[in-house]
Amino acid sequence: MAGGLTGSQFADYVSRMDARQREQAILKELLNGNVPGFLKNLIPVALSYRSPGGKTISATVFVMPEYLAIGSDKDFLRIPMNLYTAAAVATRMGFILPTRKIVNAIYEQSAFHFAPEPMTAGPQMRSTEYYQTHNRKIEEQSRTLGVTQGALVSGHKKDVVVTNLLFTSPGRIAIYGWHRLNGAPIQPLSTVHGACYADYSHGIRLVNETVTVDGQSRSAYDVLQDPVLSRALSDEGPIPNLRGLIAGAAQETCERP
Repeated sequence: MAGGLTGSQFADYVSRMDARQREQAILKELLNGNVPGFLKNLIPVALSYRSPGGKTISATVFVMPEYLAIGSDKDFLRIPMNLYTAAAVATRMGFILPTRKIVNAIYEQSAFHFAPEPMTAGPQMRSTEYYQTHNRKIEEQSRTLGVTQGALVSGHKKDVVVTNLLFTSPGRIAIYGWHRLNGAPIQPLSTVHGACYADYSHGIRLVNETVTVDGQSRSAYDVLQDPVLSRALSDEGPIPNLRGLIAGAAQETCERP
C-alpha cells in the first residue's frame, strides 16, 4: 500500500459506483501501487514438459502468492476485474495472466488450499457487496487454516487466464479453476462471459513476465509462442501473438456499466 485506501475504505468508496466507474477506480488504485506489500514477494512455481522423444523441458514461473488485492497487509480486498482492466494492470506492472497449466501447478504447489465457497447466483454476483462478503469468507477460512501471510495459497477463486480460445472468441474473458479440495476444478476453461464481465468468484493471479526455461531467463510471451518450449507453460501448446492480444486488451474500455 502506497498511501492509498485500505481495502475496507476502497469498498466503501466504490460501493455506489456502476461497474464501469468501479473498474476505473480499481485501475487507478493498482497502478498507483496500492497493493498489499506481501503480494510483491513472488513465489517460484515449477513446471515441466517431457517430449515424445524423451527430452524434458523444465521451467519456473514467479507468481503472486495471492490474488491481486487493493489495500494494506492488514486490510485488503481481493478484487475481481474485467479482462481489460486485468490486461492493463498486468502489462503496466510487467506481468502476464496465467495459463490453465500454470493455474494447476500453482494449486498443486500451494502451501495452503482453501475450500471453494460459492455464493447464491444472480445479478448480485457482480456487486461490491458480494466482493466484500466473499472476501470475508476467505478471511475466516484463512484464520481457521492458520494461513501464513505471503505463503502460496489457492482454491478460493476462479482464475482469469490466457488461452487460444481468446483468439477464436474475441471480446470474451477466459476463466478456469476454483479447485475443490480433491484437486478437481469447479470451473472448466470457459469463455462464456464477455470481456467486460467480472463477478465475486474471479481472481487475478499475476505471473512475472520473466520466466526461466532450462535455467535461462526468457520472456513468457516468447516462450508461449515457441512450438516446443510453450508446452512447459501451456497444455494447449503455443499461444501465438499473446503479447499483441494482451496489449490490445489493455487499451480497451467498457463503454457501458
